[in-house]
Amino acid sequence: MTELKGRALIAWRCAKFFKNGDFVNLGIGLPLMCVNYLPEGVDLWLEAEIGTVGSGPSPAWDNVDIDVIDAGGQPASVITGGSVFDHETSFAFIRGGHIDAAVLGTLQVDQEGNIANWTIPGKFAPGMGGAMDLCAGVKKIIVATDHCEKSGHSKILKKCTLPLTGAHCVTDIVTERAYFEVTPDGLVLKEIAPGYRVEDIKACTDADFTVAEPLRIMGE
Repeated sequence: MTELKGRALIAWRCAKFFKNGDFVNLGIGLPLMCVNYLPEGVDLWLEAEIGTVGSGPSPAWDNVDIDVIDAGGQPASVITGGSVFDHETSFAFIRGGHIDAAVLGTLQVDQEGNIANWTIPGKFAPGMGGAMDLCAGVKKIIVATDHCEKSGHSKILKKCTLPLTGAHCVTDIVTERAYFEVTPDGLVLKEIAPGYRVEDIKACTDADFTVAEPLRIMGE
């Protein structure tokens, strides 16, 4: 049983979705942590909208190629067998349904599988990047997020109130407190983090959900 907590637990649980050889797109921040917790025997082909398949670990600063960066502008690398290509080809991968899974952070997600993760009213947002294309073209959309905002309000809602990134596209929601599967009938609570009860999850979740039987503990 893992003793991970917080964002490390989220990343560990998200990594359990992957199968060896999957083509996966990981969002900036928390989703990128997933590569640190891959199950034994699972190797991924990481695809990035900027135009790489086979993204590797961040290089040391004394071994940086200034022409190879990630979506956040930080030094990146490409593993043996990987490739670099233009944006047209990159988005053909995504829009053509060739990516097996994507892990995205979010501002809001709701019980219908809608996600809003690119703009906050009143604040400057440079754009949604490739998130809308990922939501439209990827088979499995996993949301990795803190369960609540810093204010304490739930990020898992009955209905998103911010502009949507994607509609009815989210398949799974993983937080530091719980894992929900998104089904045509709504959210199903499949796992809870150690130390939490179903009543605790209900108290901090705006969305409606049913409880799986049996209900598992995250980390087991």
